[in-house]
Amino acid sequence: MLRVMFRRGNPAGISRATAWLLCAGLAAAGALCAFQRPFRVYFSVERYDDIPLPPDYREKAEWVFGRLMYPEHPYGIFAGGGRGRGFRFGSAFDWRNGGTGWTQDYPRADRHFAQAVRRLTRVDARSVEQPVNPDDLDDFYNWPWLNAGEMGDWLLTDAQVKTLREYLLRGGFLMLDDFWGPVEYARFNETMSRIFPDRPIVEMESRDPIFHTVYDLDDRYQILGQWALPRGGFMSQRAAGTVAHWLGIYDDKGRVMVAISFNSDVGDSWEWADDPSYPEKFSALGIRLGVNYVVYSMTH
Repeated sequence: MLRVMFRRGNPAGISRATAWLLCAGLAAAGALCAFQRPFRVYFSVERYDDIPLPPDYREKAEWVFGRLMYPEHPYGIFAGGGRGRGFRFGSAFDWRNGGTGWTQDYPRADRHFAQAVRRLTRVDARSVEQPVNPDDLDDFYNWPWLNAGEMGDWLLTDAQVKTLREYLLRGGFLMLDDFWGPVEYARFNETMSRIFPDRPIVEMESRDPIFHTVYDLDDRYQILGQWALPRGGFMSQRAAGTVAHWLGIYDDKGRVMVAISFNSDVGDSWEWADDPSYPEKFSALGIRLGVNYVVYSMTH
């Protein structure tokens, strides 16, 4: 966004001193990019490994979709979890190489959402995602916006808990999504309560700025995943009787550090945004929510 300020002379009325500070900031950002881990594609439980890379995937950008990698909960979906899929995926793969719960919706949702950020904002978004490993301390703090899904599946180590807490208190932003009902919430909270034992998870009120940074989102409703559309079957029952909650964890200055969509599947609303069989109203809200979260994280 800074490049817009310097176009056609100085339309923003920036002082010489401010201009030098901005240039210094850009130089620092360039140096930071030099130390970021290179892009890599991991095996996905969605079997999306044959998706062609965008032609500009090597280009640097001011915002990147960071996807949080995490180890599996022993009772999560992809490690068994009573649903069967884990025996096919989770037991066969080390989470550090993909093929487990953190790769749900990846990379299709990530790339669709990056396209939406490009089209709906002036944020310079990279066309491809960046999986981020919390054990990689030389790289983890380079990615200030992170997303993760299937939160009934994560179980961070003590070291990872400490790292993620420090990341968030330093100004990082984390969006968590796609876990349903009291059993999955309890598994999610095993880790979250260790990250912030001193900070409550609260309902974010409609007047919170996070719902008004770009779009006014007072009218929020449950976002169903493609798997939960009314067509019967075991997986569709996962969402039966649930109510959407938009939860948050705040820092001492009132900034949302963690935005949590419980009993909704925002990731699927991005993943299936181009599928005519997926209801447009879910993608409409899911993309707007994500855009608000991105811009909020860059301005608060």
